[in-house]
Amino acid sequence: MKHSLKSIIILSAAVVTIILGVYVFRQQHYTFISIIIASIACIGFFFSFERRELTTRYTVIIAVMTSLSIVGRLIFAPIPGFKPVTAIVIISGMYISPQSGFAVGVLTALISNMYFGHGAWTPFQMLSWGVIGLLAGSISNILKKNRIFLAFFGFLCGILYSLIMDIWTVLWYSDGNFNFALYSAAIISAIPYTVTYAVSNVIFLLLLGNPIGKKLNRANILIQR
Repeated sequence: MKHSLKSIIILSAAVVTIILGVYVFRQQHYTFISIIIASIACIGFFFSFERRELTTRYTVIIAVMTSLSIVGRLIFAPIPGFKPVTAIVIISGMYISPQSGFAVGVLTALISNMYFGHGAWTPFQMLSWGVIGLLAGSISNILKKNRIFLAFFGFLCGILYSLIMDIWTVLWYSDGNFNFALYSAAIISAIPYTVTYAVSNVIFLLLLGNPIGKKLNRANILIQR
């Protein structure tokens, strides 16, 4: 219950920040909005652990998982829609904490876009991957026990990512005015990309889930001694 409340607060703060960015700042100050979301993610992560020494050690793990996610995005950049980012964010949420999954997702988008290019889409990418990390951490017990459900969850997360990013597409082309007809058109036109991304999530989760999960479990045991 305590973790769920923290997750709701973090998610709500991120959503409110993006809404302010769209309707108050008109998407012009996306860097400022991105920094605020990153700060929310980091604060949520630090408050998810009670002991300071544990927080410091877990910070190293978060840095490693974020680095893996960024490198994976860079390596697979030539293949449109085929990326390991979501899978690594899901694994982070599963084996560390929902807040950690959110932090890895947010930081991956913020840092990797220094290479891919920042824009008004960056806060929406941060929110998309952050939400996925939160969800994965919230149902981690189910995901760890059932690989079929894990694969299904990964596929759904590919769709969720696309749906959230399509909101940005509509807001961008309609100057901040949400249009359901344009949103439907955006979803339909993005189907090939969405399917490719969803399938890539399944592939990377099945390949990376157990190896990385075992190392994270081992790291958790060593840290808590």
